Amino acid sequence: MPDIYVPELGESVADATVGQWLKSEGDAVKSGEPLVELETDKINFEVEAEEDGVLESITKAEGDTVGVGDVIGSIGEGDGAPPAEDSGGEAKEETPESEEADAEEEAEEEEVEAPAGQADGDGGFRASPSVRKLADEYGVELSSISGSGSGGRITKEDVERSIREKDRPQAPSAPEGNGKRESKPAPQPAASENGRGDLEERVRVSRRRQTIAQRLVESQQTAAMLTTFNEVDMTAVMELRKRRKEDFQERTGARLGFMSFFTKASVAALKTNPKVNAELQESELVLKKYYDIGMAVSTDEGLVVPVLRDANNKSFAEIESGIVDLATKARDGKLTLDDLTGGTFTITNGGIFGSLLSTPILTMPQVAILGMHKIQERPMVVDGEIEVRPMMYLALSYDHRVIDGAEAVGFLVKIKELIEDPESLLLEG
Repeated sequence: MPDIYVPELGESVADATVGQWLKSEGDAVKSGEPLVELETDKINFEVEAEEDGVLESITKAEGDTVGVGDVIGSIGEGDGAPPAEDSGGEAKEETPESEEADAEEEAEEEEVEAPAGQADGDGGFRASPSVRKLADEYGVELSSISGSGSGGRITKEDVERSIREKDRPQAPSAPEGNGKRESKPAPQPAASENGRGDLEERVRVSRRRQTIAQRLVESQQTAAMLTTFNEVDMTAVMELRKRRKEDFQERTGARLGFMSFFTKASVAALKTNPKVNAELQESELVLKKYYDIGMAVSTDEGLVVPVLRDANNKSFAEIESGIVDLATKARDGKLTLDDLTGGTFTITNGGIFGSLLSTPILTMPQVAILGMHKIQERPMVVDGEIEVRPMMYLALSYDHRVIDGAEAVGFLVKIKELIEDPESLLLEG
């Protein structure tokens, strides 16, 4: 019975959280097929089966913390054939091997879980360790649940349904003198103060979301963070993009967006203001002469910041293609640790969600982050005349321990000048 181990998680990553089992006990698995998703501080990745067989046991439930080399389950022999349907519902086709394994598991679980006088020839209320743990946490009596799994097995969905059906979570009452084993009161979810707990849903916070929260708080508590604002007239960039985007896409295969303009402008402004591309290490300031630009990407599990390497050496097309590749990997959960480390400066575009103005938070240990926002037509005074112009607010959050206000303002002014005269970006390059 080969064990399933937690593999190496990457440099400086010591543990992970079991995020989601992609297979249930008794399911057939093929070599190379994903079994479980593990969550680390930076990325999620899947543990694959090393051979064909059946997922025989799950020893680490969703939400458990595991370390490298820990056993989280096992694979046994068998084909894990799916249940065959008949007029009476679904029934699992048993093989001699699976019958023997089920008999052993039934005997073990009857001894552990079945109260005296309650065990029957069907194996009582059979459930996996992870299901028993969930039931115990919420004070659910397995004997009160009708299992929907093969052979009457109680599944995680059965327990979750029982939890939802309870008006208010209550600890199991002590059994009277009927020979039953006394249930130990289990920790209960906090009761709703407004008495409407039946209309609330509790969702486990992912490992990545917890890490994001922790680092955002650390950033606020560590850096002397301030934000300065400016606004940029997008007329010239939008006209240039309108004239050139079709030809650009035909020649390069990349879509000409706004991010490549702001990336080019940021690199030029970083060269003019080197402290903005620095890192504070105790009593030393590390001025970086390379330009690895982080691009904030929103995913279902929270914000990630993959890094576009050596942005100063890339063309507009290479920047656009690189951003698309990183965003796709982020949303597909395919980012590597190398994709997420080593950025020197970050750009975040809240405008794609309609944000008009915001104060972005630093990505430590970086000392500045540029926030782009929604392009909105506004009346502006141009050469003494009122004209409607497409305007964007820019925000630069910075660590005041490293960057003075004059440098921060100068940085934003440089970007404004380059964006309002995009041809100058060619000279800066």
